[in-house]
Amino acid sequence: MILKALLVGAVIYIVYIMFFKQKNVEKSSTTAKKKEQKPQANEMVECANCGVYVEISESILSSGKYYCSDECIKKAGK
Repeated sequence: MILKALLVGAVIYIVYIMFFKQKNVEKSSTTAKKKEQKPQANEMVECANCGVYVEISESILSSGKYYCSDECIKKAGK
């Protein structure tokens, strides 16, 4: 009788680990991926020099900052 109870308890524990613990691992891995993702193409960023908002696809990334044009990059370098 005790052996049957232990066996049922072990099966319940294994089912719990398989279904519920696995979801927590997947959630933590997806949140880590979201933090590492680059901004989407239609997102707007502010020019580090003049403050104009430009789409990421149209902006220029230089030294880790987004600029709206080559002129702003030159002005920021002075």
